[in-house]
Amino acid sequence: MTDALPPENQPHAVLLDVQGLNCPMPLLKAKKALNELEPGALLRVIATDPGSERDFQTFSRQSGHALLECDRKGDAFIYLLRKKGES
Repeated sequence: MTDALPPENQPHAVLLDVQGLNCPMPLLKAKKALNELEPGALLRVIATDPGSERDFQTFSRQSGHALLECDRKGDAFIYLLRKKGES
């Protein structure tokens, strides 16, 4: 993703571990977590549901929240989202 920051320049991200949960729970829990964050805050999500990759990409496009990273490590899918700013 082009908006990604080098690790040393990334502000602290809130971690949401939804491993073991199946669709639609990873995305629903991420939406809830984003609603509780300030605009511009970062949310790192760790999921194991293979369908979450498509879900998070679509959610980012439709919601305006930036999907900065989408990575896979073993069975885990790792996403870094930046909550959209005030309109």
